Amino acid sequence: MLDWLDAAVDWVSLLWLFPVLFMFHDFEEILTVEKWAEKNRDRVLEALPPFARKALLPSFYCSTRRFAEDVLYVYSVIVASTMLAVFFSVYLPFLAALSLFFLHSFTHAFQAFYLKMYTPGVWTAIFIALPYSAYAFYRFLDGGAADWSDIGSSLIALLVIGPPLLLLLLNGRRKASNHLTD
Repeated sequence: MLDWLDAAVDWVSLLWLFPVLFMFHDFEEILTVEKWAEKNRDRVLEALPPFARKALLPSFYCSTRRFAEDVLYVYSVIVASTMLAVFFSVYLPFLAALSLFFLHSFTHAFQAFYLKMYTPGVWTAIFIALPYSAYAFYRFLDGGAADWSDIGSSLIALLVIGPPLLLLLLNGRRKASNHLTD
């Protein structure tokens, strides 16, 4: 189906593209999130349900530096999972991170649609993260490196490890924003 692209992108390059494209996506966020949050904070918080407003409030006071630190942690996990995939053919962590990247693309699109405005990261989510992750899943399945049960396992792993990591991230932002107001 995509023979021309399959021929142009070898397997190892496909895997190493993940950390590269993740950074393209996150550069869009890093470069825009602080000013965007300052400008749109009240409008966005008003549009959120109370539980989401409370949970996400510290993120709207997140500095560019703090956001970049959070990105570094995620990037480190992506690079580690890519290394496991490339050097040891251990694909579950890679597939879990790839699943998050794929699903995260939809959160960006939903946010922009729901708020009816640009949100940081939406362009690269739609034009980089979504196509890459869909193609990577295709290559995993088509090449036999993974099957649907492997992808299901990666989603289960993501469901188990994702919420605690998200809570750590939000807690870190809450502590950082409390420190700023002390």
